[in-house]
Amino acid sequence: MRICGFNKTTLLDYPGKVASTIFLGGCNFRCPFCQNSVLVLHPEEQPDYAREDILAFLKKRKGILDGVCISGGEPTLAADLEEFLEQIKDLGYLIKLDTNGTRPEVVKHLAEVKLIDKVAVDIKSGPDHYSRLAGVSAPAIDKVSETVNFLLHGQLDYEFRTTVVKELHTEEDFREIGQWLKGAKEYYLQAYKDSDGVLKPGFGSYTLSELQAFRKILKETISLVEIRGIE
Repeated sequence: MRICGFNKTTLLDYPGKVASTIFLGGCNFRCPFCQNSVLVLHPEEQPDYAREDILAFLKKRKGILDGVCISGGEPTLAADLEEFLEQIKDLGYLIKLDTNGTRPEVVKHLAEVKLIDKVAVDIKSGPDHYSRLAGVSAPAIDKVSETVNFLLHGQLDYEFRTTVVKELHTEEDFREIGQWLKGAKEYYLQAYKDSDGVLKPGFGSYTLSELQAFRKILKETISLVEIRGIE
């Protein structure tokens, strides 16, 4: 496991909680709009935080922090993820896992052994366009669907979310997503923001009114749909 980033305090990454966020390097997707491209393409060139130092920090912050968000990259690729989560759990923290959903067996196992309390799945697009949005020719949409179904019909807390990119998403995507995630309890449209850290900079964002139109479509099948990252 390579820990490439550590945000000591956040109110955003674990909604409703005061948390720390740990970023693990490596990913099996190459989403062109990815904001953490350095973690995806060159994790070996990033700082390697010592696990012991992070655990020591979390131990000191007990009673101040509520939880820990494990993000990336794609954290389910880490061979020793379970051991690390056990160490965090032993300190008494809630754990939220951010994932692209391509390793349902890992998500299911971690839920079964009670090492995760919430999962956030990044839904890239409607199923028909997943390859284009994920940046790989075989994005394992069947595996993503397995993760989605596990969450939709299970007891684990979750949220689904999509970073909306003007050049890559259309109204049809959100009609597809609405049917795919029918009955979901939480879904978030995240406004895209361009930056130098994006894997392929230069994309644009939809306006608030355009995002609200997508929200209206999704509300036909999903009870809670909200917009993040835009005024």
